[in-house]
Amino acid sequence: MDNMLGIVGNIAGALGILVCAVAGIFRLSGSFYVFGYEAQTLFIGGIALMVMACLAKLHQIAK
Repeated sequence: MDNMLGIVGNIAGALGILVCAVAGIFRLSGSFYVFGYEAQTLFIGGIALMVMACLAKLHQIAK
């Protein structure tokens, strides 16, 4: 279970960083939409993924 939390945390963190980076790059290029979604919505989704990764890692450490 601890290994699975670590893996989930790593994957969620990497995806969160990737989603935030894509949203930021599109927004800096002047586009408000990324594949039909607002760049701000994708950025908030990336932040949510990184928060989930932090909580998973914290839960892994606390055990």
